[in-house]
Amino acid sequence: MRTFCFATNNDHKRAEIQALLGSEFNVVGLKEIGCEEELAEDQTTLEGNSLQKATYVFDHYKVSCFADDTGLEVEALNGEPGVYSARYAGSQRNSDDNMNLLLANLSDLENKRAQFRTVVTLITPNEKKQFEGVLKGTIIKEKRGTGGFGYDPIFVPEGETKTLAEMTMDEKNLLSHRARAVEKLVLYLRSK
Repeated sequence: MRTFCFATNNDHKRAEIQALLGSEFNVVGLKEIGCEEELAEDQTTLEGNSLQKATYVFDHYKVSCFADDTGLEVEALNGEPGVYSARYAGSQRNSDDNMNLLLANLSDLENKRAQFRTVVTLITPNEKKQFEGVLKGTIIKEKRGTGGFGYDPIFVPEGETKTLAEMTMDEKNLLSHRARAVEKLVLYLRSK
């Protein structure tokens, strides 16, 4: 079984990825490889942040790894919060604060179309490769659901009636932006 480090301390994200990869791959988090430091995310694009995190882990811990960066891109806000999604309302990175600020910024706007976009960077001793996943949907006016994380309680995917936070992990994995990027990663890894 091949083991990869997923460059995250977020257990929700790691469990989501492990479920997508199945039993043929083992996914460990940063703690399991002894990485205690906070990984920098100071690039201006999702691609840059994803590459920055994966490169740091590979260079310092010498393990095959992948890292992701995800942004919520809201059409009426010119793509905000985008690369700043996790710290939209400040450096405290509080999901409720972020959602409240986004809802306030959208309150007078009719267009609520948005998309989640994830970029995953894979680095092994032999390669660097990036994969992208997009999930289009709409921002609703108030939070619904207790599952998921981040902006999930206010995002309804196209063709659905539930928010991502109201879905089971299996339902979410069938259509999520991260799942779409990781599916491309998995197909690539299986082809090697």
